[in-house]
Amino acid sequence: MIIGSGGAGKSTLARELGSILGLEVIHLDTLYWHPGWVETPKLEWQSIIQDLTLRESWIMDGNYSGTLDIRLAIADTVIFLDFPRMLCLWRVIKRSWQYAGQSRPDMASGCPERLTWEFLKFVWTYPITRRPNILNKLSQLPPNQQVIILHKPEEVREFVQTISLL
Repeated sequence: MIIGSGGAGKSTLARELGSILGLEVIHLDTLYWHPGWVETPKLEWQSIIQDLTLRESWIMDGNYSGTLDIRLAIADTVIFLDFPRMLCLWRVIKRSWQYAGQSRPDMASGCPERLTWEFLKFVWTYPITRRPNILNKLSQLPPNQQVIILHKPEEVREFVQTISLL
């Protein structure tokens, strides 16, 4: 599974790894959101996540802290894109221009790209509000679960290159 701030590149990395490894890629945003940016109800979302994690193999990208524990309990590998907030902020702004008025490939149809103050605040505060909890949860995973923390795009490129050579 791949987690990290908005704009860190979770979906891009998931697509690349899925292509290299021949694994199904599950973009949680495509399942959570319904046309018009309508959220999936909490209990239904938890059920969806439980069903998804029962599949034999997958690459899943997305945060959704309410179901993080379910996914962490099943994933054999967790990649945390722990990128600087300014880079993530720049990327979400750039993405909003790139996909203006349309749904991006890793988003549900009927959810055109948008940039809200709420989302900008989420990205800006992610290192303070979300990161500590994620690092704590990752530190508690058993040794049989691989945790990979990447801090900059160069590390992601090196990681993808290494995987492609396997």
